[in-house]
Amino acid sequence: MRQVGALLGERGVAAIYLVHGTPLGPDALDLLTRLQRFFPEAARRLRPAVIQLADHWTGDVGNYTESYAHHFEQGINRRGDCSIPVRLFHWSNENHHLGRADGAVRLIDELASLDLKPGERVLLWGHGHAGNVFALATNLLSGNQEAIQRFFRAAEIYYRWPILGCVDIPVWSRVHSLLVKRRCPIADIPLDIVTFGTPVCYGWDSAGYSRLLHFINRRVLRGSVEPRASFPLKLEDVLAAAEGDYVQQLAIAGTNVRPSLFSWRAWLADRRLERLLDPDTPQENPLDRFRAGTILPDEGTTLLVDYGEAEGSLSEHHAGHAVYTRKQWLLFHAEEVARRFYEAEARQVA
Repeated sequence: MRQVGALLGERGVAAIYLVHGTPLGPDALDLLTRLQRFFPEAARRLRPAVIQLADHWTGDVGNYTESYAHHFEQGINRRGDCSIPVRLFHWSNENHHLGRADGAVRLIDELASLDLKPGERVLLWGHGHAGNVFALATNLLSGNQEAIQRFFRAAEIYYRWPILGCVDIPVWSRVHSLLVKRRCPIADIPLDIVTFGTPVCYGWDSAGYSRLLHFINRRVLRGSVEPRASFPLKLEDVLAAAEGDYVQQLAIAGTNVRPSLFSWRAWLADRRLERLLDPDTPQENPLDRFRAGTILPDEGTTLLVDYGEAEGSLSEHHAGHAVYTRKQWLLFHAEEVARRFYEAEARQVA
């Protein structure tokens, strides 16, 4: 890990962000966002406690914890030094377009707050649907003004009251103003992105990132060489994660859970974002979508990794989706990212 840290430092990595993808995220039911609309200070104070509770409940099962981030940071930095901080970025993890769009907006706001020197870069490390948060962020950071305006118009009812026109989620308005500037201040930050078990939902915009790498848990069963699990699925295979990560294959486009009608502004915004972000998803039986689905993203390098037999019960391995966040695989992931992102560049410079 020290060698990885030295290479990252040489190549200008100034910060690493770990982004969770667990269904038990800090605001999976949108409760904190609702509270923030009316009592922002109370929501700000409550959020750390909710995050701590979620971490205590899930541990490192499909989740990045403070302990994991500290272990990562201590590993890549010399003792007493913290030249490359490893930070946790939290989003609601709501399983719909608006939840991921809100995560992308808040991530851009976080990146805009960084005080980076010219040539410094950021490494984003995301599990599950966090990768789709990254994908949306790359589309917003690409500088396509028409796409940016369509995105914020579709979601406007979520963060701005209709008729009254007042903004009650200011981060959206702040990021919108940032992105439409003639020269966006974060346009020059190179983003190196790594995803772990991210379902294929959105496309990526190469103008919004520097490097892109995907890890997918894939085990060969009964001689199959297809890059996806055999279909129809067998219950015993899913319970044992026999062919790897079933969540990555099944949580594809068209499998969202819509916001509650009680949150009517969120519900409307999600519907409008769906028409913008996912207009071509067929409306047939979900089984047909799974059968025709793909696990390989269109951009970046995808590594199909055999992590071995899953340990424990379904609640412990999440149908093969929880393995990526285990500390025992951190060194392997870090070395692979360093080799594929930075070693070739280091040789060229030498």
